[in-house]
Amino acid sequence: MSDIKRIQTGPRMSQAVIANGFVFLAGQVGEPGTSVTEQTRAVLAQIDALLAEAGTDKTRIVSAQIWMADMADFAEMNAVWDAWVPQGHTPARATGESALATPDYKVEIIVTAVL
Repeated sequence: MSDIKRIQTGPRMSQAVIANGFVFLAGQVGEPGTSVTEQTRAVLAQIDALLAEAGTDKTRIVSAQIWMADMADFAEMNAVWDAWVPQGHTPARATGESALATPDYKVEIIVTAVL
């Protein structure tokens, strides 16, 4: 049986869970009420920090799910994503539109990486 390590664990969820050589991140969101660009930058910085804490990095991301409050903001989010994601190491990715936890959130990103 594999050990499970939890990072930044709270009463409801952990920000990251390491199991069987994978790192599963919780959905990351930016500062409510800021622009899509600012929220996406904040989310990606949080992802970088959590992956580093887990002992890996963005070149090891295998899957990303991106939820947007409004797909009209897709190009704006992608401009930030494309500048951040390492070419040659792009993960499998899906993007969809969904009501997020609060109307002030515009983007939420969930990733899975390997150690």
